[in-house]
Amino acid sequence: MPIVPDQKALLTTDGGFCPEDGAALTFDPWSPTEHRCPYCGKTWSGERHHWNWARYQHLWLAERAVHLATLASVGDDGDRRAAARARDILNAYAERYWRYPNRDNVLGPSRLFFSTYLESLWTCNYVAAAALLRAADQLDDATARGVNQVVEEAATLIGDYDEGFSNRQTWNNAALAAVAVWFEDEELAQRVIEGDTGLIAHLVRGYGRDGMWYEGENYHLFALRGLLTGAGWARLAGVDFCEDQRLANRLHAALRAPALTALPDYTYPARKDSRFGVSLAHPSYLELWEIGLARLGMRDAGSEMRDVAAWLRALYSTAPAPRELSESYLHDAPIDRIPHPASRISLSWWSLLEMLPELPPAAETWNPQSVLLESQGLAVLRSTGRYVSLDGGPYGGGHGHPDRLQLTLHADGVYWLPDPGTGPYVTQDLFWYRSTLAHNAPRLDGESQPPGHAGIECFDDRSEWAWVRGRFDGLTRTIAAGPAYIVDVLMFSGEDERLLELPWHLAGRGVVETQGRWVDDELPDEFVTRVQRFVPDQPGAIVLAHVHQRARLTAHLVFDGQLLLMEGPGLPGERERARFYVVRARGRNARLITILEPQVDQPVVRAIRVHGDALEIETTTGIDRHRFGTTEWIVEGEGQPALALRGQREATPPFVPLLEIDQPTPVTVPAFGVGRSPPLDGTLDGFDLSQPLELGLEDQYRRSEDAYPGPEELSAVAYAAWDESALYVAVAVTKPRATGISPPCAARGVARSGDTA
Repeated sequence: MPIVPDQKALLTTDGGFCPEDGAALTFDPWSPTEHRCPYCGKTWSGERHHWNWARYQHLWLAERAVHLATLASVGDDGDRRAAARARDILNAYAERYWRYPNRDNVLGPSRLFFSTYLESLWTCNYVAAAALLRAADQLDDATARGVNQVVEEAATLIGDYDEGFSNRQTWNNAALAAVAVWFEDEELAQRVIEGDTGLIAHLVRGYGRDGMWYEGENYHLFALRGLLTGAGWARLAGVDFCEDQRLANRLHAALRAPALTALPDYTYPARKDSRFGVSLAHPSYLELWEIGLARLGMRDAGSEMRDVAAWLRALYSTAPAPRELSESYLHDAPIDRIPHPASRISLSWWSLLEMLPELPPAAETWNPQSVLLESQGLAVLRSTGRYVSLDGGPYGGGHGHPDRLQLTLHADGVYWLPDPGTGPYVTQDLFWYRSTLAHNAPRLDGESQPPGHAGIECFDDRSEWAWVRGRFDGLTRTIAAGPAYIVDVLMFSGEDERLLELPWHLAGRGVVETQGRWVDDELPDEFVTRVQRFVPDQPGAIVLAHVHQRARLTAHLVFDGQLLLMEGPGLPGERERARFYVVRARGRNARLITILEPQVDQPVVRAIRVHGDALEIETTTGIDRHRFGTTEWIVEGEGQPALALRGQREATPPFVPLLEIDQPTPVTVPAFGVGRSPPLDGTLDGFDLSQPLELGLEDQYRRSEDAYPGPEELSAVAYAAWDESALYVAVAVTKPRATGISPPCAARGVARSGDTA
């Protein structure tokens, strides 16, 4: 019998991480007290590490229960030992479930975990195990009664925490759909399948017109697994998404979207709050396309799902990828971190029950083309293994980053200009990865971009040349990609003089080939160190050269301003700090032009000349002339006719999937200017008390445990003040059983974009 934790899982800033190098400790289901660091090899123990281990152990046990129940359900008589062990796990939780307290939560009520969505993941597998045993006539009455009690309480917790159009709500819906099938509850089934924030609404509204989930690839894949899980339960409740062609088309688009944006190495771009460097050949993702093919691909012999089949075959033939720890897929635990090819025979119980016996033949190999995902505002320019993208769409909700007009480049097997995605949510460097400076994206006046939507104005692909033009907050960025090089033109235009900055995070080892010297300088940022400024010996373009193994990237910078070099945090998972550049210029009309030349042989670009809105690039084969305007880009090569790139897009409002079912009551409070800072001594001295912010309504309460008890049990009054250095907030809390600092208390801090209180 595997170990069933007696404690609920709790979230801490250090639990599950190596105290010496910050690496995530290896999850081993059979080692509850000793946790090994995969990098330094040391073993750690302690209560906080155990709480983190319990999170994965609870989820792993539910997966093992349904895995065992599947084995008990196949064959003539099934496997009675597997059935017995599955019942043991179900009964273990029936005995313990009420002992786990619904407290110390982060996102919604939960007994086993610290967030409701984790309870939903667990519930989906727990109910599936019981349902399979019941269908195989191997669920005794006593176990069934215990399951009923656990599932009813879990459904109460989950059903009382609707997260609207969050990716997590997809899993909440899936769990409630499973409960509805288990109890044959038609009313609950209708609510979670057809309700305002139910499964169908998530499929229609959460995935944009291009099929991509609004929060980016990472949450697209997580939400898609939840949607497919919920759709399976919905089918048992009598609602088959694939019978409605409109829903089938949306599902196909959702299955296809990650393939369109995948990098050449079959990882997904780490846009928004995505994990960095994750392979799409991970078994948990392969299952999505396997299940999708099974449900959609065989309905029509000439199905458009053949492109998904070609994509899936390409994933199975790609190089082995390291396994990733995932809350929704622990089939491979413990992870041995030895890469091995993915295989259809190594997938989980879900694939065993649903996937096709054989993959359908693919008429052609997977060969992605340039594409514009209009709802995402993501333009991808592809050419013979090279990948260039410009991110110019909606912000992306709570998981969005201030990285509008981010430029990404992958060429010759090297991720030259990566989007870093994000690191752990509980560490301080999260604020670095959620800053503009961490991206290859522009910013103004030394501040991260304000939240807001960008737009793609032009997109055109003429095979040899392609271009895209995006706009955000007075900035325009134009990318033109040709056979040998990429042209990047960043412009700011406004009434006031502004400081325009563009970071360049180039992979590999680099040098400045232009003659000059470095002098010490500064760039105010808590994560940045060792800032230097380059002083060239003579005016003209500054040339950067970076190498990685046999590949090389040359960047020709044409600008009127300064080039800085500094250090900041490396990519997520890297322990060493990384060097990067910042190009800056000041003015009402500032322009930065960069020629990027990835190659494995000798560089071809020799010289660059700029004449207004015309650009001459001298290469080893002649001179290319570029003329660019607001709606077209014209290229004229040596001895070649002019090529005009246009593709102006119609102005369409950005896709905004978030929906507030019950609009919260708006509340405001003025912040009064003060001559000197308040004493911040636990009193309200120094604050103007004439116009307080009063919080005492149910729709102002974000539930994590119990329902709102009323203002007598929990309410607050807040006051705000400011001076030139900081924003000051004092909060007086009414809570009879308060712990910690007694109210009223005060906090001092500088308000920043993305901060929450």
